Amino acid sequence: MPSRTTAEVIDLFNRAFVTHAPEILDNLVADDCVMEAVQPAPDGERVEGGEACLAFWRTLADDRATQFSPEDVTVAGDRATIRWRYRYGDGPADSVRGVNLMRIRDGLIVEALGYSKTDGVLS
Repeated sequence: MPSRTTAEVIDLFNRAFVTHAPEILDNLVADDCVMEAVQPAPDGERVEGGEACLAFWRTLADDRATQFSPEDVTVAGDRATIRWRYRYGDGPADSVRGVNLMRIRDGLIVEALGYSKTDGVLS
């Protein structure tokens, strides 16, 4: 079976979160995957290894109290940028916007770096 393209992998990745279907993530993550979550500040949680990244993402995708909405996806070779909004409540302020910088190798996610806008105050 030919390897999936970067666009195909990112489409499946996003679909898992939009539809709350964590099983879609199975077979999308490389054994040597590294991800950095958007929290805690300032650097986010670093997760290493395919099983650990998959477990993190499966929990997030399965959370039906939240809603993930991709706003824009750009693919260039083995890299993709996903701009998104993540809603965690019903109010107009109950969301955050962010971006994931993704890298794909041989049809699998090998790197995912997450960044988000915050309401923090610079001192």
